[in-house]
Amino acid sequence: MGSLGGSRSTLLILLLLCLSLAVGGRAQTLAQQFTPWTENARFTTDTQMQLTLDQRYAAGAGSVNVWTYVDISAYIKMPPFDSAGTVTTFYMSSQGDQHYELDMEFLGNTSGQPFLLHTNVFVDGVGGREQQMYLGFDPSADFHYYRFRWSKDMVVFYVDNKPVRVFKNLEGTVPGTKYLNQQAMGVYISIWDGSSWATQGGRVPINWASAPFTATYQDFALNGCVVDPNDPNGVAACQNSPYATGAALSNQEVYELGQNKAYMMKYDYCDDRVRYPDVPPECPYNNV
Repeated sequence: MGSLGGSRSTLLILLLLCLSLAVGGRAQTLAQQFTPWTENARFTTDTQMQLTLDQRYAAGAGSVNVWTYVDISAYIKMPPFDSAGTVTTFYMSSQGDQHYELDMEFLGNTSGQPFLLHTNVFVDGVGGREQQMYLGFDPSADFHYYRFRWSKDMVVFYVDNKPVRVFKNLEGTVPGTKYLNQQAMGVYISIWDGSSWATQGGRVPINWASAPFTATYQDFALNGCVVDPNDPNGVAACQNSPYATGAALSNQEVYELGQNKAYMMKYDYCDDRVRYPDVPPECPYNNV
């Protein structure tokens, strides 16, 4: 009987251990991963969140964690119909005047007219690296996949698994260039009134008769080297993380990037000689 009792006890302990591991291993809900900024940012399921813009409020939320080097993505559906003047965002940012920032901003339009994807890169508080491109589909008709891949070597912006922008680490190689490798960034989402510039250069303001404007985000993947803001060595530790080493672009991705620039690009700061009489030093290397 002693042997049988011992076996039962061992079995019970193993069962409880398995249950505890199963509970502990469950994926976090979106409510555990993001903090809403406004009352009109609401969780609709464990994996979905809606942001609603009306005449009273913009809407937004920010991640609980911050990272140095990541592979982060979400499925997003933009506000339908007449969304002119609205700006729906998916971006990463650090804090302070010398912050880093990676922007995807989706510029709404009148019914039937295309959205634009507006991207920018800030290093040490300096942006001015805007690109605007057509998406080639209606992002309000269904969910589409948007992704940032940030490693030591480069940042890649993706739309539906195709690269649409690259920003390479050229520090120590090209004079006058800087990269994002000394700070941690959080993930942020928002929708707000950008009437002064968003649609056709501000010529088409928001039509509040079409409000409320709702953007839906779901199925986030937040993978990267998490940094404890209270750990002064947190960013340094991430330099040796698996996420610090990203794969090079494949030949197919290089081709897709070139096709996007050739056929979908509306504005590229690298080509703006009025604004930049001298080509910014990183441009020849990022135009793969």
